[in-house]
Amino acid sequence: MTALSKFFKTTIFRWSLAYILIFVVGSGVVIGFLFWRTNDLITSQVMQTIAAEVKGLREQFQTGGGPLLARTVDERGRTKGSGIYFLSDRAGAKIAGNLNRLPPELANGRSGGLFTYQRVGEPDGPGRLAVGVPIEVAGGALLIVGRDIEDQRDFIEVTRRILLWGVGFVVLFGLGVGFLISRSILKRIDAVTDTSRTIMRGDLSGRIALNGSGDELDRLSESLNAMLERIEQLMTGMKEVSDNIAHDLKTPLTRLRNRTEAALRDHRGEVVYREALEKSLEEADELIRTFNALLSIARLEAGAVGGSRVSMKLKDVVRDVAELYEPVAEERDLDLELDLADGVCIDGERQLIGQAVANLIDNAIKYAGNPPASGSEAHRSGGRVRITLSAIGDQAEIAVADNGPGIPEEQRARVLKRFVRLEESRSQPGSGLGLSLVAAVAQLHGGCVRLEDNTPGLRVVIALPGAKLQKAVSEHQNARVGKSEADDDGCSGQDGLDLWKLAKR
Repeated sequence: MTALSKFFKTTIFRWSLAYILIFVVGSGVVIGFLFWRTNDLITSQVMQTIAAEVKGLREQFQTGGGPLLARTVDERGRTKGSGIYFLSDRAGAKIAGNLNRLPPELANGRSGGLFTYQRVGEPDGPGRLAVGVPIEVAGGALLIVGRDIEDQRDFIEVTRRILLWGVGFVVLFGLGVGFLISRSILKRIDAVTDTSRTIMRGDLSGRIALNGSGDELDRLSESLNAMLERIEQLMTGMKEVSDNIAHDLKTPLTRLRNRTEAALRDHRGEVVYREALEKSLEEADELIRTFNALLSIARLEAGAVGGSRVSMKLKDVVRDVAELYEPVAEERDLDLELDLADGVCIDGERQLIGQAVANLIDNAIKYAGNPPASGSEAHRSGGRVRITLSAIGDQAEIAVADNGPGIPEEQRARVLKRFVRLEESRSQPGSGLGLSLVAAVAQLHGGCVRLEDNTPGLRVVIALPGAKLQKAVSEHQNARVGKSEADDDGCSGQDGLDLWKLAKR
């Protein structure tokens, strides 16, 4: 397709042609009406002037008869102006006036009309156009009274030409503007096409250039760039997941195979087989949990969750999850503290928010307190985990803080990705998917996750928008888990949190 054919096929150019056609038709109607009205007005003025002069000459004739009429016609004929007069006798001989001869067009003496004439003393001059009326005078004389309309005709002609030239200029200007606009838009659309072709060839880094005007094409380009950014993130995430699965799942699968193979080579019999099968089942369960976590994260990031959102009291959700982890905290001699504001409600997926809070508490319990001594039991002592709930503006914030080793600031964005574990020894159980799931749940609810210093330790905050306060004054409690009673905060749609599902996570 040539550049010219592409230009003629653009919507902008077609709309420009349509608007120009409508304008030309409308202008033609307006110009025709103006021309007709102008011509009619000038003609009416000329005829009124002739009628007034005829009336005046008739009065002169009635007053002084033929001699006075002849003198009056002769005087008016010598006056410079557009008046035209001719008085002849019964035989057609000229008596007075400023015409050389009787106009042939009015010779019948019955009706008026247009005629060409030459003034007295201008026998070789160009003929001029005039309009006149013949009047029969008593005694057989004939009087012609007219007006020169050459100037009026020139004015009308000039007006017509100006209007036509104006329409022509507007048409050319419209075509030019349509061409420039079409060319500009076509150029930007070609840029979008080129970018899409670059992406189709596999280069996901291509973006549509913006011209900074902020027009609808810029806004569309921004939306497309955001979409491309999201696609690139998803594709990059998919690649990372594939790489991480191949790396992180290779070890347990290899260990599972080696254990099975070793059991088959062992000749001690049923006891060895049973032990190998039990450990293999544990490995398989861990693999299943990993794949389920990956599936949950993928569904959350895609927004493909099957639950329905309800209005919930976050205090109840957080307290229920914390009660589930109280025995674990007591077993490890950890202080589990709550500071939960009353009346903070949001609309969301109750089970998913509970799962996110459970992941944060689980991580905090793992790393809270002092590290275990070499050779001691694999848990920390002297730790503290603090869980808070507050409302800041229209946002609800759930924070879980511990006094563990924390996470360096430069690593905080990285730990929200899948399979990322900063503990090189991998002495603590886990797959590195907990914080990824928390970030996915927050993103599904339009919120975000923040990792902050707890000096010492780490503080993880889930910020969820759309918080509603059911009470004017919030109560805070700072007590051990299990020492407070549920309050009625006025939120509706409170389904019980499935603690059994959390316990089986």
